[in-house]
Amino acid sequence: MLPAAAGSQEGSGAVSLTEIHDPVMFAIPVFVVFLVLEIVAIHVLHHDQFAVGAGPVEPVRGYEPADTRTSLTMGIGYSVVNLFWRLVVLVVYSALYELTPLRLDPRDWWTWVLVFFADDLAYYGFHRASHRIRFFWAGHIVHHSSTHYNFSTALRQKWTPMLTLPFWMPLALIGIPPWVIFTAMAWSLFYQFFLHTEKIGRMPAWFEAVFNTPSHHRVHHGSDADYLDVNYAGILIIWDRMFGSFVPETHRPNYGLTKNIDTYNPFKVAFGEFANIASDVRRSHGLRAKLGHVFGPPGWQPAGARLDPAQPNPEQLSPVRRA
Repeated sequence: MLPAAAGSQEGSGAVSLTEIHDPVMFAIPVFVVFLVLEIVAIHVLHHDQFAVGAGPVEPVRGYEPADTRTSLTMGIGYSVVNLFWRLVVLVVYSALYELTPLRLDPRDWWTWVLVFFADDLAYYGFHRASHRIRFFWAGHIVHHSSTHYNFSTALRQKWTPMLTLPFWMPLALIGIPPWVIFTAMAWSLFYQFFLHTEKIGRMPAWFEAVFNTPSHHRVHHGSDADYLDVNYAGILIIWDRMFGSFVPETHRPNYGLTKNIDTYNPFKVAFGEFANIASDVRRSHGLRAKLGHVFGPPGWQPAGARLDPAQPNPEQLSPVRRA
């Protein structure tokens, strides 16, 4: 869903449908190379130790064939869906761009600075909503469904990219050309790929203070009670620090969900939580309860709902990853 700048008309941001390119597609060989390098480092050269600060050294879990196969399948499916969905995104953002009287010229260097911060803040809002609203979580749960943490996990993406559409609309409305928005989304995705590894411990303190790092993002993927629902950053960790959602890595995370889905079937991974929502809506009574199951936080239950005594009380868990 990333059109190239070459098709833009001077100062207008217009782009031809025949000139749409996806920079992320060109990054795929880079992703594959680093994935192979990580596999070799862990499973061939046995550089398989992990430690947080002065904590105990533990073995890196590395890659497991079925898990990796599922992650790669989800990534391929995501790319195929985007071949068609990016056309819809282009039309929507282009329409908004034409409707607004505002214009930001990509020939001005400060436009790119503004785009960098605006895109990263939009990602933070999207990511936080994806953990706070069950309907969005139903798509995002895909990315958290692996109990492994490696470069293949970065490729485990949802097949419902349409859920991201609203969060970048304001960028088009303030006069940012659509191709510029898509370029920013591409560099964010490229950066975030390299966060998904246990082979990088801590970066220099100044870098950890400003940017998202593997350490910060490992926390985000943890299912531990003290790691839930934090570190939503894309590139800059400053948003989490500003909005009170930052937690540092103090121990090795347990990756995955509070209740793991235990399946490698890509269709169940992609749509299982949507099916769960539909089931909860069918079984619930009253409009408020039905809407709560869709738009409330994951694990939301109507007041007085009878709980399964074999399961944890949802109120004792984070309002996010109660899958």
